[in-house]
Amino acid sequence: MAKINRRSFLQVSALAGGGFLLGLYSSKAAALAQGPQPAALAPTDFVSIASNGVVSITARNPETGQHSLNMLPMLVAEELDVDWKQVKIVRAGVDAKYGIQFTGGSTATPNNWDAMRQVGGAARQMLIAAAAQTWGVTVGECSTTAGSVHHKASNRSASYGELAAKAAQMPVPDFKTLKLKAAKDYKIIGTTTNDVENKDIVTGKPIFGIDVTVPGMLYAVFHKTPVPGGKVVSANLDAIKQLKGVRHAFVVEGKPRPSNFPNYLNDDPGLEAGIAIVADSWWAANSAREKLDVKWDEGKWAAQNSADIAKKADELSKQTPMRTLRKDGDVEAVFKRSDVKVVESQYVFPFIAHAPLEPQNCTAHFKDGKLELWSTSQTPQTGRTILSRLLGMPEKDITIHMVRGGGGFGRRLYNDYMCEAAWISKQVGAPVKLLWAREDDLQHDYYRSGGFQYLKAAVDASGKLVGWHNHFVGYGEGETFAHSAQVDGNEFPSRFVPNFVLQASVMPLGIKTGALRAPRSNVYAWVYQSFIDELAQAAGKDPVQFRLELLSNAPPAGTQGVMNAQRMMDVVKLVAEKSGWGKRQLPKGTAMGIGFHYSHRGYFAEVAEVTVSANKKIKVNKVWVAGDIGSQVINPGASENLTQGAVVDGMSEMLQEITLKNGRVVQSNYHQHPLVKMSQTPPIEVHWIKSNNPPTGLGEPALPPILPAIANAVFSATGERIRTMPMTKQGFSFA
Repeated sequence: MAKINRRSFLQVSALAGGGFLLGLYSSKAAALAQGPQPAALAPTDFVSIASNGVVSITARNPETGQHSLNMLPMLVAEELDVDWKQVKIVRAGVDAKYGIQFTGGSTATPNNWDAMRQVGGAARQMLIAAAAQTWGVTVGECSTTAGSVHHKASNRSASYGELAAKAAQMPVPDFKTLKLKAAKDYKIIGTTTNDVENKDIVTGKPIFGIDVTVPGMLYAVFHKTPVPGGKVVSANLDAIKQLKGVRHAFVVEGKPRPSNFPNYLNDDPGLEAGIAIVADSWWAANSAREKLDVKWDEGKWAAQNSADIAKKADELSKQTPMRTLRKDGDVEAVFKRSDVKVVESQYVFPFIAHAPLEPQNCTAHFKDGKLELWSTSQTPQTGRTILSRLLGMPEKDITIHMVRGGGGFGRRLYNDYMCEAAWISKQVGAPVKLLWAREDDLQHDYYRSGGFQYLKAAVDASGKLVGWHNHFVGYGEGETFAHSAQVDGNEFPSRFVPNFVLQASVMPLGIKTGALRAPRSNVYAWVYQSFIDELAQAAGKDPVQFRLELLSNAPPAGTQGVMNAQRMMDVVKLVAEKSGWGKRQLPKGTAMGIGFHYSHRGYFAEVAEVTVSANKKIKVNKVWVAGDIGSQVINPGASENLTQGAVVDGMSEMLQEITLKNGRVVQSNYHQHPLVKMSQTPPIEVHWIKSNNPPTGLGEPALPPILPAIANAVFSATGERIRTMPMTKQGFSFA
C-alpha cells in the first residue's frame, strides 16, 4: 500500500453508541498490477472503538490459510496500543473503497507494514487529543497503555471507550508527525496470536466457501470441455432433465478468448464451453453428470501429447536457441580452455496442479439485474471486473462476500469458478452453489508450467565457477512465454558468474498455466541448486563451501533485481551451523543436502537429512530452515507454521506430475497426483535472522530450497542424481 498522508486519511465520524471510525485512501499507484484498477478509491473503515472499549479492526485481505486475517489487525492494534484481548477482528467486504484486496506473492506484509501501523498510530493520537482536551492538559503530558489514556501528573486515566465519541471530533494528525513505536516496545508484534478462526476450523464449523448456504439455493456441476477451446456438439440433455432432483441441464456455449493460446491471457478467464446441471442437491447434480453422453468438437489442441512435447524439446535443445535473454563475458571461450572441467546436465520438470484440499467453488445469486456472490477468490476485485465484462453489467451491481478458502497456493488468483457460478445462476434465475469435483480441480487447473533446462558449466583448476550456459526450453509463442513459464536473466547465479549465457526456445501450448506457490522459483531452485551441487563435486569442494565462495562473487551492492549476497551467505551459514553440517558422522545410506534460494524478497537456506533404502525409499529424517524476512517476524507461531507448510508442500511437488494425452489431462485425483502423508513429514526446525531490512512476506520463499536440499542429500547418500521430476521416474519415493 502507498504511503498515507494527511489528505488521504478519512475524517473521523461518530458512530451510534459513542464509537468512532478510522479509514484511509489507498493510492492507485501503490496497487498491485492485478487486473483493472478502480477509477477512484473511496474511504474505508479500519478501526471502530465502541463505548464499552471493544476495538473492532477490519482485515481487508482474503484469507486462504496464510494468516493475514490476524496479521493485518495485529499491526493496527500494536500502534493503537490496545490489549489484544480487547480486539475483535472483522473481515472486510469486497469493495473498491478498500483499495486493492489481494492475497498472493507474499505481499501482505510489505504492502501493509507501514500503512496499517500508521492507521493505528493515528487513532491513538486522536484518542490522546480527546483526553488532553477533556483534562485541560497538553498532548505531550499524556501516554497510553492497553486501551487507556493516562495523565501521570494528575493520576487521571480514561478508557478508549470513554473517549471514543470525543475522539471522533479531533483533527486527524499529520502522518509525518506520527512517531511509531520502536521494536523494543512491541507488545503484539513479535508475539504469537492464534488465528481468530482456529477454533471454528478444528471444531468443523462451516466457515469455508464449500460450506456456504443461502435460502432457496440449488446446486450445480459444470462438465467442461476436456480440451481447452472445445465445443459441445450434442448431449443427451432431455434424458438428464428427467433424472430425480434435476432442475436444469443446458449447454454453456462459452465465451471465446481473443487468443488461441489460453495460457497467455493476463485477463483470463473467459468461459469454457460445457454442460451445466442444476439440481436440488450436489449429489443429484453430480450423479446426473455421470450419465451424460456428450459429443465434443475438441478443437486444435486435441492432438497434444506429453510424449510429443518431450520429443520436440529434445529437438529444440540441439538447435540454435530462439532467444538470448542474458549474455555476460565469453562462455564459449571458457569451455574451450584446457584448465577447466566442463559439466553438462539436463533437468526436466513437469506440469503440476495446485490441488488445494478444498476444490474450487462459488455461490452466486443473480436477481433483478444484480449479482451477489460468496467466493474464496484471492483476487475478488479482479473477479468482479471480469464478471462485469462477462455478464455485461456494471460493477456497482455486483456484490462479493469474501469467504475463507481451504488453501489457495495461487489457484484462487484465477476466477473461472466465479464466472461459471454467476453464468449458471443468471441462466436459472435462482441462487446456485457451484462445486467442482476433485477431478475438475485437477483437470481444469492453471498449472505450474513444465519445462526443460539444458545446462553446461565450467570450473577452473582452483574450483571456481567461471562459466555457465543454460538453454531453457519452455512454452510460448514468439517472444511471449506462457504464464509463469518464463526464465529471468537476473536469476541467480546470473551476475555471480563472469561468463554467463541464458537462452530460451519455446513450444506452443494449449493448456492454461498460472502461478503456483513461489512461481518459477518452486522449480528453478531445484534445477540451479542441484546443478551447483554437481559443480561442487566437480570442483572437489564441500557443497556449503562452494556456495559461499560463489556468493562471495557478489555484483555491486544495490544492483537492481539481484539478491543481496551477504544476506544469503548469512542464512547459509546459519543453517549449516544449526544442522551440524560436516560435524556429525552419519551412518551408511544417510546424508545431508543443502539448497538456498531468494524469492519474493525472502532469503532461505535449508538442509535435509535423509536415509535412502536399497529399494530407493527416502525417509526425510529432519529439515533445518534458516530464513531472513527482514527486521521483524510479526507472528512467530504463524510464521513457523507457514514455513513448515512450505517445506511439506515442496516435498509433495517432488511426487507430482500432470501429463497430456490427446489434449486431455490424464491425472484425475490424489492417487495420481499425491500429497505427502503425515507419516512422511519430518521434524522441521526453523531459525530466523533478523536483518536490518523492512519485513517481507512468507507464503512463498520458504518452499523452493527444500527440493534441492532433499535431492542433493539423496545424491550424497546414493551417488545418483535426481534430474527428472517427479522423482518417481527415477525410482525414488518417500518411505
